[in-house]
Amino acid sequence: MTLEITSWLRVDEDELVWKATRASGPGGQHVNKTSTAVELRFDVRGSPSLPEDVKARLETLAGSRLTLDGVLVLFSQGSRSQEMNRQDARERLIDLIRRATEKPKPRKATKPTYSSKLKRLDSKAKRGTVKSGRGRVRFDD
Repeated sequence: MTLEITSWLRVDEDELVWKATRASGPGGQHVNKTSTAVELRFDVRGSPSLPEDVKARLETLAGSRLTLDGVLVLFSQGSRSQEMNRQDARERLIDLIRRATEKPKPRKATKPTYSSKLKRLDSKAKRGTVKSGRGRVRFDD
């Protein structure tokens, strides 16, 4: 089975590693005896499905969820059902990879206009006079 990320990108389900654990937090006896929380691991660097540029952007987007080995770890424990937690983790992975496929627009360098430079300098001068007026008052007799 494959996960369809975009019309041109698919990730094989075999690349995902699932682990069920007990959820933390309140929940009474149910939480103590069932493993409903889910941990999803996806090897970003070792994935044959992803192009190199998508891998690089995905590593940046993942942030602290990425291990030193380049494995993305997603943890889901919001639902009482293990299957719903699996679905939540799967959807979050798809969303993250989909965001990584979007190429950022190149930044165009612009120059400030002459009037904006004058406004900035004028406001700096006004601010300076306001601040200089806050100093100690000297009485010159």
